[in-house]
Amino acid sequence: MSERLAIHGGPALREAPWPRWPEHGEAEREAVLRVLAEGSWGGHPSPNREAEAFNREFAAYLGAPASVACANGTVAIQIALQAARLSPGAEVITTAYTFVATAAAVVAAGGVPVLVDVQPDSYCLDPDQVEAAITPRTEAIVPVHLACTMADMDRIGEIASRHGLLVVEDCAHAHGARWRDAGAGTLGHLGTFSMQTTKLLTAGEGGAVTARDPQHAQRLHSLVNCGRKEPGYDGYPEQLLGHNLRMTEWQAAVLRAQLERLPEQHARRAAQTARFEGGVSGLSGLRCLPHDPRVTSRTSYQWIVRYDAAAFCDVPRDDVLAALHAEGVPCYGRFYVPLGDDPLFSEDPHTNPAARAGARWPRGAHPVAARAAYEEAIWLPHELFLGTNADTDTLVAAFAKVHDQAAALRDRPPERPGGRR
Repeated sequence: MSERLAIHGGPALREAPWPRWPEHGEAEREAVLRVLAEGSWGGHPSPNREAEAFNREFAAYLGAPASVACANGTVAIQIALQAARLSPGAEVITTAYTFVATAAAVVAAGGVPVLVDVQPDSYCLDPDQVEAAITPRTEAIVPVHLACTMADMDRIGEIASRHGLLVVEDCAHAHGARWRDAGAGTLGHLGTFSMQTTKLLTAGEGGAVTARDPQHAQRLHSLVNCGRKEPGYDGYPEQLLGHNLRMTEWQAAVLRAQLERLPEQHARRAAQTARFEGGVSGLSGLRCLPHDPRVTSRTSYQWIVRYDAAAFCDVPRDDVLAALHAEGVPCYGRFYVPLGDDPLFSEDPHTNPAARAGARWPRGAHPVAARAAYEEAIWLPHELFLGTNADTDTLVAAFAKVHDQAAALRDRPPERPGGRR
């Protein structure tokens, strides 16, 4: 490919917009108008009509005994731990390579997050390090299914069973993923989901928790409803202090319509990610994350390509990202950083509840996560794979163009902020 890189003044490969997200149409319009006409717009009485229907339909889609809608994915993790009676100050093991909400929710539930590193092939929680981190204070594990992969739920489940630990799956990226034909969110004791704008199932905001234990489910209904015990959701002895964490009827109605779209969207993404994977397989230095055969239905909230600078004339990953952006490809590198590096988690106990809870995450403690964040991982948003074969071929061509012009990119790197190279 002889054209100059767009970042060097050549023509960009893509100027047309990519597929828009979220997708919507008449079904969502009808859902909103239905709620408007009914006049009951909020989450009370809880669960309200649309939320109750969404709980039932989402649980059926996942194969879960119960699902409880809530305000967002962060509080979903918090109330899942609370519903399972996490002890004050208990340690909860989770991944260092995730969004801050995973650890923040543990703190909000009264626990102390304990971060461990990830596996180099999946970027998900490393089970060996999970087992090494268990102490007498450990009560729970929160594995995160990341981007287009799933945590090793066989090993994590076995470790949890042997040590008597709770497992709460963070499925914010995994609506519809399946492990050995069992739905993400049904493999642990509880599963949590986010319906924020970028997610595979979205109403702008929202969340849900799945539960196997009927008492967990009933406590969840109370926790989202200010601690009230409503008839049918009162089969537990204690009184809970909850908050108004209910989902509105607008959100629930839109999610019901979006849930109808989800299987077809998964099929489109699966076809196009397979096409993309085949297209970049011949480019040295680029490898898609491997497919674990135990993941019998793969979802792609983000598609991760692992980058090896040695095959790109030692060009830093972030310079390749800048070149891809110039070609018209939305992509990210520091989508997440190791939580110990995140400025939201400073060590100042006056500003950081995690520090007050005793969490200490020194820099350099999670080298695999650090390599992913700063050197290896290229994250591609899922809507890129909702288009046509031609769209995907353009995506492949952009990677090929940057690959072919790696020496030019090395010799003429993009400017850094402040005019520095």
